[in-house]
Amino acid sequence: MSENSEAKRSARERLAQERERQKAKDKRRRTLVVAGAVLGVLGLAAVIGVIAANAGKGGKDTAGPVVAPSGAVGKDALAIQTGKDGAKSTLVVWEDFRCPACKSFEDNYRATIHELEAKGKLKVEYRLVTLIDSNMGGSGSLKAANAAACAQDAGKFSAYHDVLFVNQPPEPDDAYGKDEKLLELAAKVPGLDTPEFRKCVADGTHNSWVDKSYAAFKAGNFRGTPTIQLNGKDIFADQSNPLTPQKLQKAVEANPQG
Repeated sequence: MSENSEAKRSARERLAQERERQKAKDKRRRTLVVAGAVLGVLGLAAVIGVIAANAGKGGKDTAGPVVAPSGAVGKDALAIQTGKDGAKSTLVVWEDFRCPACKSFEDNYRATIHELEAKGKLKVEYRLVTLIDSNMGGSGSLKAANAAACAQDAGKFSAYHDVLFVNQPPEPDDAYGKDEKLLELAAKVPGLDTPEFRKCVADGTHNSWVDKSYAAFKAGNFRGTPTIQLNGKDIFADQSNPLTPQKLQKAVEANPQG
């Protein structure tokens, strides 16, 4: 086997392993939730006290109005589109900025996706979720998604999206829960760090929109993040025939509508 083939296989294996680790973590967390429910029956008053003590921690209140970012598309305007409107193939990407498996997907497929977008053959609908916040606590998934939506308002979503994944902190580290970190990374995108962007980040302008996107994700009963759909078909689920950048490119370019 050539070195190139071996490298591709290794990348696929790492991505598969990352997703399996994520599934195992989710299973352990579900077990802890069940155990917590049992403890709640035995000591409800104590549990309520803990919840009250921690009620003010984490992200901002997201009960405000749903404000979609500029140019959002799809049902309820819950997707941010990149690529050209005329592209015949559509890739839907459900992802979380704190999700390690999402970073692995982005690192492996980023160049191919951008190449297909540049050719006018592919447009991408990014749908942002807060799965890691829900599983591990913290607010980094929410705040990073809001900041990315703020970047969309400024016409800088694609570049900032990539910067967030390239610089993703370790999963237990809720670094993206801090505005300072999000603004530090915004400085890497020319023209993004403006007073308008800073206010949008600080105010959590799109927090409720992110919450609504996550609700749609949960209603869809998807396996986890990332979930990748090409022209309506989940192309990332079959580990017996794993997706590769080459397979994605071939599928897009072979689309008779493309």
